[in-house]
Amino acid sequence: MTELEAELSQFYERHGFGPTLGARPRFVGVYTGCALVPMPNIETRRHFLKQHDLHHLTTGYSVGRIGEGEVSAWELASGSMRVSPVLGLMNLIALSTGWFVDRKRMWKAYCRGLESKNLYSDSMRKRLADGEWQSMDELRSELLDSRQSAAVGLYDRFRYAMYVAMSILVHAPLVLPAIIARVTTDVRSGKGVIASLKPVKRVDLF
Repeated sequence: MTELEAELSQFYERHGFGPTLGARPRFVGVYTGCALVPMPNIETRRHFLKQHDLHHLTTGYSVGRIGEGEVSAWELASGSMRVSPVLGLMNLIALSTGWFVDRKRMWKAYCRGLESKNLYSDSMRKRLADGEWQSMDELRSELLDSRQSAAVGLYDRFRYAMYVAMSILVHAPLVLPAIIARVTTDVRSGKGVIASLKPVKRVDLF
């Protein structure tokens, strides 16, 4: 087992994902704003899951709400939408939550992604499968700051604004039914509407 594989395995165990890649449920909980929405663990997600998890390790972004938003902003900036629209849609869902929680960190992660490469393309996935990178240091050197640094231009700002707008559009139809279902369940169990809607102090943001 290479150092890279060992770190990835530790990442899975540390976050309760299981020691083996692919040991995931048919549905996964995805944060959309204040609600944890169960979504199908579709083939596209499973197909790119290892690369996504390596992006967490590469960038240092967490698996909390803000961290997932940061990784998604970074991936969108580095070209995930061009690889797969479905993958881009999943990034938008996470970006919407991160944007509502901490907009500055989303923008900073996006700008960082403009100077980076991701592992989603066929060529990068092949290089990963061939074991070209033996350690996280080698992978970080390849992905981060891999493009010439320059001031963020109008096109990149416009693209980010479009991503945020799109993320909000996909956010509403996902989160509203989840909130309604939660409130309905709480009220039926004897909890008042006001108490059900009262924000809860989060410990899973970062």
